[in-house]
Formats: sequence, C-alpha cells, structure tokens
Amino acid sequence: METTLNNIAISFTSKKIDSILTVHSNEANFSFHYNQNEESFIKLESEFTVPHFPIHHDSDKDSPEQSYLNALESLMKQIVPQTSSIFSNMTYFFDKTEIFHPCFYQIYKYKEQLYLYLIRLDLLFKPSDGTIVESGNNDVTNKYKTKHLYLESDLIPITGYSSNNGKISGFNIEQNISDTWIGESGRGYLLEGIWMDLELTKYLSKLFLPEGKKIYPYYPFTCKYRTICHTLADLSVKGRKKHLLYLHTARTFAIPLIDEIQEELKKESFDSKLPAFMKMRKKVPEFWDQVWQNLNIKTYLNSNDMKEFLIEF
Repeated sequence: METTLNNIAISFTSKKIDSILTVHSNEANFSFHYNQNEESFIKLESEFTVPHFPIHHDSDKDSPEQSYLNALESLMKQIVPQTSSIFSNMTYFFDKTEIFHPCFYQIYKYKEQLYLYLIRLDLLFKPSDGTIVESGNNDVTNKYKTKHLYLESDLIPITGYSSNNGKISGFNIEQNISDTWIGESGRGYLLEGIWMDLELTKYLSKLFLPEGKKIYPYYPFTCKYRTICHTLADLSVKGRKKHLLYLHTARTFAIPLIDEIQEELKKESFDSKLPAFMKMRKKVPEFWDQVWQNLNIKTYLNSNDMKEFLIEF
C-alpha cells in the first residue's frame, strides 16, 4: 500500500489469506483495550505465536517474499478462530511501505456515500505484552507469544476506488479538511512541525459526546488523511454497521462547520469552553446521548503495574 493524503493504493492481495479469514467462531473471545501509550489492542483468551517475519523488503517489489506470506498465514490461522467477527467479510492487502502492518478492508455504501473500513495490524514485539520464543537477528524479527493483538480500525469516507484487470487497486479519500499545518516550534535540529490533527480529533469527538462523559484514550472521531474518520469501539459485523451510521451522521453535522472549527483551533488549543464549540454543542441532536450511553472506559493496572484501559460498548 502506498498512502498519500488523498489516496490508498493496493499492490498485492492473497486469496489464500482471504480464505483463512472465512473461519467462523461461535462467540467473541476477546476484549478491547488501550495501553498507556494510547495504542489499541484486542486481548484474546488464548496465547498465539507471532512467527519470525523478514525485516527487509525491496520497495520496488509490489508483493512480499513467500517467507513473509507463510508467516502471516501461520499467524492468521491462530487468531481468526478467536476473532472471526473482526475479520468477517474483510480482504487482505500488503503494505510494502510498512510491512509489519498487514491491512484488511471492506467497502460500505450508505446513502450514496462510500466508506472504506480499514484494519491495520501491528506485529512489532512489545516487551511488556509478550514472551520471546526465539530471538530475531538482522534479517528476521523476534518470534514471540502473546495474548495481545495490536490493531487500528478506521472508517474512512472515499469518493470511489480504482481497479486494474478487474481488481480493486486503490481508494480515493474524500477530503473535507484543509491543510492542518499551523506552524513550527523549536530551532535548528530541534525544529518540529505543528499540526492541528489531534486538536481536531478532540474537538470532533467531544462535540458528539455527552457533557462530562469520560472517553480517554478512545476518541471516536479522528482527523486523518485531511478528513473526518471514525475509530470503532465495536469491531463486529453488526458493530461496523452501527458505527457507519454514527460517522455518516456526524459528518453531515460537522462538515458545514469545519472551516469555523479550523479557524478557532488556529488561534487556541481545544477547550470545551471555546465560544464556537459551546455554540455548536447546543445544536447537537439528542441522538448522540443515546449512542454513547453504554460506552464505558475502565482503568486498571496490568501484571507489570502499567496502566491500561478496557473499552466496553
């Protein structure tokens, strides 16, 4: 996958991996969490083994090495029986720019608007979450055991998709947000760019949540690819359809206001007492109070005394 601000490209797919995704389980055997670094993961009942993956990939090649595919097939055969509702109706594709983040997608259409549902796994070893079985080297990653499957899930509005020889080869993102660049900080080698993406994420999420509702570190509406995306709290097939309604309804309300929101954030960081935010918040339909009624964030310490969050929805 080659990603630009307005395009997601597909270079390689695998029918064999897609066939693995069709395995069904009788019930959901996982829970949804965040760690203290705000990374989301699914906690499974049983451990699975992440095999050695080749570290190097020639960026000129669209397809991965067979050893990579063999490792991914082995991994998916272990996790899909415990997470079949997450991967049901999904299609795999390879991201040659980020080989440790396998991608899975589904396309939805709601009231003439197309949406891309995208899951990206994170296969990199995290010392606090697993046990190394065999150490890696300069050519392959660590082989390790864990119960935690790190992933990101997003619903992304698209204007359409391209095809090559009858196969989908890319998605065109519908952008509603202008440049989020607002300046620089620091000097010399310490110079850093400043974007308002995170502030927009906080603004949009808080806009559609009941006043006082605690959601950290889960932000339902995010600014990515210069558009309004949606992070799911329920990754099941039924959950995706519910969240599709939530994103479409939120975008319908927020898009006419997005210029005003950006202008306010160019002057100040997000605060729920910003004048424009308070004005908009009063006009948000009561529908949203019902949407998040069952959303519950529980904070706890894991076995390493590190803070984690359980997301219930």
